[in-house]
Amino acid sequence: MGLLDGKVVIVTGAAGGLGRAMAGGLIAAGARVVGVDLPGDSRLDELARELGARFLPFSANISGEEGCAAAVAQAIARAGGLHVLVNNAGVGMQNINPRFASSPTRFWELQPAQWREVMETNTTSQFLMARACVPHMMKQGWGRIINLTTSFYTMQMAGFCPYGPSKAAAEANTVIMSRDLANTGVTANVLIPGGPANTGMVTDELMWPDRSKLVQPRQMIAPVVWLASDQSTGVTGRRFIAQSWDESLSAAAAATLAGAPAGW
Repeated sequence: MGLLDGKVVIVTGAAGGLGRAMAGGLIAAGARVVGVDLPGDSRLDELARELGARFLPFSANISGEEGCAAAVAQAIARAGGLHVLVNNAGVGMQNINPRFASSPTRFWELQPAQWREVMETNTTSQFLMARACVPHMMKQGWGRIINLTTSFYTMQMAGFCPYGPSKAAAEANTVIMSRDLANTGVTANVLIPGGPANTGMVTDELMWPDRSKLVQPRQMIAPVVWLASDQSTGVTGRRFIAQSWDESLSAAAAATLAGAPAGW
């Protein structure tokens, strides 16, 4: 039996990078996964062929309420329920400046539309997806909200506006979610890679010429599976660093070493 047998998970931003790795890991642990990404992304269908019948691709723009509600409805109708939300969808600084680390864009050089796009994708979509999922989770008395943010130093790094602020807001909102959900059976936690990850968000080859030194997406699998499982019951309002997760230890011991309170 798998650790997540019978669980239905929504993973946003599932088509590539961290989302793709986590979707595969959650399915390997027994879950059914509704993988959400933007309309027109052919990688979703490719992933469905790779992962099989327990991966259900769904195209939606989750920056609006309608897309979020549709994703939840798909999970319940097609997969038979909803237990876990992995809020992974996001955009990085690469859309603003491919050399964002070696030649940073200062905040006064941003266009307001660039600020709004990043905040909407990285922060507002997490709120909207959680808002859409939580009523069903509370009704059944069990649920997991797993929000991806970033390292604290990245939130405050020069040239990382608006990415840093968007993730700082998501971090703070996770703490509020965890407190608002107290005694409901639904938890809210943060998961981060723990450093620059080997995904399409890292485009500055001048800073990271050797991609083998980046956090590899597969490192997200063990912590996200544990957070999505019954083993994490009672754990809420915490952040977990995937790079610090030691798979040679028991999951409980690894979580203790890799975890800390979310927020500041």
